[in-house]
Amino acid sequence: MDFTHFNQEGRAKMVDISEKKKSHRVAIASGTVKMKKETLEKVLEGNMKKGDVLNVAQVAGIMGAKKTSDIIPMCHHILIDGIDIEFKVHHERNEIQILARVETIGKTGVEMEALSAVSITALTIYDMCKSIDKGIEITNIHLLEKKGGKSGHYIKKEVKDDES
Repeated sequence: MDFTHFNQEGRAKMVDISEKKKSHRVAIASGTVKMKKETLEKVLEGNMKKGDVLNVAQVAGIMGAKKTSDIIPMCHHILIDGIDIEFKVHHERNEIQILARVETIGKTGVEMEALSAVSITALTIYDMCKSIDKGIEITNIHLLEKKGGKSGHYIKKEVKDDES
């Protein structure tokens, strides 16, 4: 098997995508932040000391997607045409589900940017709530769907109703 991210000496390299054709690329990722019921209530009421948690986390997630190539060594720097971050609140489980959608017209996919957006959004929620809830859990960060490129369309099997 040929590994694409290693040179002839077995050292890491960034894959050359100069010959690839541009195509419309979309990636959707998800993750969950679980917290105490009281913490969730404060977040939703906008009563956290650091401000509007979801608004700040949404902006941080967008920034995180845009900076992905700065923190993941083998990611290409790409132009992002759109980023959207949504929150679904699951009161019965005291969870906030994060959904990030990233789009581009380019030579390489945006899966890492969508996953970074979810991760940074979740970490920002944690940061803004940790003073009252140290037990917050960030879980289940994963790719739900990707479109475009040579590998085509991927949809995660066994997607739960609350993840779409």
